[in-house]
This record gives sequence, C-alpha cells and structure tokens, in this order.
Amino acid sequence: MITLLTDFGRTDSYVAEMKGVVLSRAPDATIVDVTHDVPVGDRAAAQYVLGRVWERFPPGTVHLVVVDPGVGSARRAVAIAAQGRFFVGPDNGVFTPVLAHARVVALSVPAEAAPTFHGRDVFAPAAAALAVGTPLDVLGTPVPDPMRWSPPGPRLEGGDVVGTVLMVDHFGNLITNIPRATVTDGAVVIVGARAVGSLRQTFADVASGELLAYVGSGGTLEIAVRDGSAADRLGVGRDAVVRVARD
Repeated sequence: MITLLTDFGRTDSYVAEMKGVVLSRAPDATIVDVTHDVPVGDRAAAQYVLGRVWERFPPGTVHLVVVDPGVGSARRAVAIAAQGRFFVGPDNGVFTPVLAHARVVALSVPAEAAPTFHGRDVFAPAAAALAVGTPLDVLGTPVPDPMRWSPPGPRLEGGDVVGTVLMVDHFGNLITNIPRATVTDGAVVIVGARAVGSLRQTFADVASGELLAYVGSGGTLEIAVRDGSAADRLGVGRDAVVRVARD
C-alpha cells in the first residue's frame, strides 16, 4: 500500500504522473490518496495531516509525501523506515514526528530527473521499490542528521494559553495547535477579538449558525460554526491567534 499526500491539487497532470510511475514499477500496489489539497508549500499542514493518518495504515505501508518548496535545491531526498512503515519525500522537516529511532537514507537524484518534479522522478520510484520489497539500505546512503522541524507551539501569557490556527478544514473549521490538556474547564476561547465561549462537546450543543469551541478528533482545540464556516464568520484563517483565557 502506498499513500499520497501532496500540495499538487487535482487540476493538473502531476498526481496522475506519479501514480503512473508507481504502478509501472509496482503494478499490484494499492494507492490511497490522503489529500492533494495541502496549501502550497505548507510544511506545517503537511506534517499535521501526516501525523493524523500514518499510524492508521497497516505496517508495511509506504507514505509518499511531496510538499516540497525546496525542490531542485540542495535539500536531500530521503526514504525512511520507522515503526513498521516507510516514508518517502523531501528532507525538509515534514517527517520530524516519525524520526525517533528511524533509519533514514538519502536517495540519489538521476541525471535525467526534472529539477522541478522530484515527486515523479525521484520519490515515486523509491516508493514503488519499497512497496515491492526492496530493502531500504539498497535505495541510498545512511543519513545521520535528517532535518527536524516543527511549527511553533502554544505559549503562556499570564494565565492564558495563546496558540494559532494550524489549518482550516473543508468545512471551514479552525484547527488550532492548542492541545486539550491546556484547556481548563470554564476557560473562554477567544479568536482575535471575538469570544467564542467555553468548551462544548460537539456541534449539536449549540443552535444552527452559532459559534462553538470543542476538542476535535485530532486532540486539539477547534472552532466551528454549526452548519456553517467559522473561517467565513470570523474572517480568519491559518496563523490566526487563538487565546484560551481563564474564566
């Protein structure tokens, strides 16, 4: 099984070209599209999505991630073995959450590879090779210092927790970087200058059209509008400041 997570969108040929390369080399592979709608070049969003899905797939799965603003530069192309799965993509910090106790190799870049499309010419062939059982060590040379990077986390200001919107999902829900453990009962959630209120359990706890704050399925604070879009209602998006104020 090979999963694909990219910022390519679906209006161009890029995703299909990668799939064609994979299936030419691993014709029995099952390809799962995680998403191709990561905001362009957004490593934080890619890392978040990968963190939500990779353990949901069975051991042996190859996770192919191409959110690669440094394509064609000196950044390394890597393949990784970690916790029974494989990961392939650019060495730009996207894989930070899985690097503990991982084995990492640097992939060679063929001379004929397009400098602007390593997804097709470097990463897809490597993912296919892993899917058909090629040992990781055969694919490249060991990397002792893979890039580690994570977006800033929430901070304390007085007694308040201050974080940011990490992603806006398809429904217009604002997904923050504030974990449940930091939100005390009775605390008031504020987005910009707008008080959303204290924590709710789910959308049905408010009337249609009302704002609410709740802990989402990813374990962090989210803000939504029941039957609507919080992003539209509040006029905010990624990186918007969210404050959890003590009652």
